[in-house]
This record gives sequence, structure tokens and C-alpha cells, in this order.
Amino acid sequence: MTAQILSGKQEATRLQQELAVKIAGLGAKRKPGLAVILVGEDPASKIYINKKQQACLAVGIQSELLLLAESTTTEDLLNNIAKYNQDDNFDGILVQLPLPQHIDTTLVLEQIDPQKDVDGFHPYNLGRMAQGETGLKPCTPQGIMVLLAMTRVVLKGAHAVIIGQSNIVGMPLAIELIRARVTVTSCNRDTHDLSAKVLQADIVVSAAGVAGLVKASWVKPGAIVIDVGTNRLGNKLVGDVDFLTVKEVAGWITPVPGGVGPMTVAQLMGNTWLAYRSRA
Repeated sequence: MTAQILSGKQEATRLQQELAVKIAGLGAKRKPGLAVILVGEDPASKIYINKKQQACLAVGIQSELLLLAESTTTEDLLNNIAKYNQDDNFDGILVQLPLPQHIDTTLVLEQIDPQKDVDGFHPYNLGRMAQGETGLKPCTPQGIMVLLAMTRVVLKGAHAVIIGQSNIVGMPLAIELIRARVTVTSCNRDTHDLSAKVLQADIVVSAAGVAGLVKASWVKPGAIVIDVGTNRLGNKLVGDVDFLTVKEVAGWITPVPGGVGPMTVAQLMGNTWLAYRSRA
């Protein structure tokens, strides 16, 4: 068996093309606006920001990048967010994570207007998601749900194992899957007998940030394997999954790069459009 490749890049391109048509259809009306804030000089963050701005350009979203020094205080950052909250030219506000250690990340995310929280990290939006309400949801879990839908496998009654319990991926994805009537086991790198738990899964999602963590011997034949990991080995970008061996066992698998990453950006564009429509 050789797994079918779930190309997030291909699906993201399709979604962005559809969104570009919708935005072009606005004609002379104001276009959606996204404010992006980057604090510091983290190289990886700069790469992610560049991809997001390229996507904005491709779909017709007006974006503004605010670059702040590494020494920026929490108070200064909150003041900038407050200005964007009040600016009707911007429908979405994105603060690129991680922030420098001296900045209170929780306070910063809570300061963003929930209606402009296109990352979907505000407690209000996470709470609505947990209740099954519509609205702005975390981008990566949204993208993963689209990838799972692409397999056409019935999710109801399936067993998913998620490795990683962050508020960005693991926890909100668990909520999304539970809402889809999936049985979810939430794990982390310290989980006892992790390999045995993964082997029971119909759906494996790894967001642990450990290169090559998930091996072929861990994966049930025919399982769906979603690799959220982004790890650098020299000049090479790899995921949490040992792709070359696992693809010979799994039924479906996402590559790194080209899997979950592009879907996250596409969902960010979608959230900005949703925020624009909701505010309009």
C-alpha cells in the first residue's frame, strides 16, 4: 500500500482562487483589510509573514505590516492593537507568534477585538467554537478539517489520536473532531506508550514539533496521517512523521512542506473575508 498524498498546497490554491473571485466582485467597494504585527527579528516568523502577505496580494486583501522592535513592551504592543481595533479599514488583526518572552502573550491575544481575531485565538471565539457556533476559528485546525474531508472517509465513529496539546492546534482540533462525532485521544511527548496509542488510531495528527517522531510501526494500515510538524534538519524542512516509511503504510498522508502549512494560510484568508462580511 502507498498512501494517497493530501496536497494542502493544491487545495489552498483552489480556495484562494475562489476567494479572489469573491473579492474582485466587490468592484469599487472597500476591500477586506488585514493588519499584521511582527515583533522582533525571528527568521521563521519573517518567512511566515511573507507567505501571508503574498496570499493577501493574490486574493485581493489589503494588508499592512507593522514591524516592531524586539524591545517593544507589552503596553506598546497593546496600544498598537487598540488603534487597529478602532480602524474600520482593517477587518482582521494578526499578531505573529511567538512573541518575545518579556511580552504577555495571553494579554495581547485577549486585547484583539474578537470580531477581528482572524487567528481565532481569542477566548470568546474559542468558546463559541466549543459550543458549535459559527465564527472565527483557529486556522490550522480548520485547514486540517478540510484535508480530512478531502479523503471522503466518514469521520463519525472514527478514533483520532492527536499528539500535541497547544491552544493553537491540538486543543481546538480536538474540539472540532469531537463536534464531528470522532472519538479523540489527546497525547503529548510525555504520554506513556505513545506508539501503542497511535497504532490504535484511524486518524493520526502530529503537532509535537519533533522530527521523525511518528514511525511506520506506529501507524495502523490505511490510517489518515496529518503532519503539522515543521522542523529544520540542516537546510531541509521536515515534519513530525517519517514520511518515506509511513506513506507505505498509511491510506492518506500530508507532506511537509506542502500539506498543512498552505491550508493554514488559506484559512487565514478565509477568516479575513468572514470578518469583513460580518462587520459589513
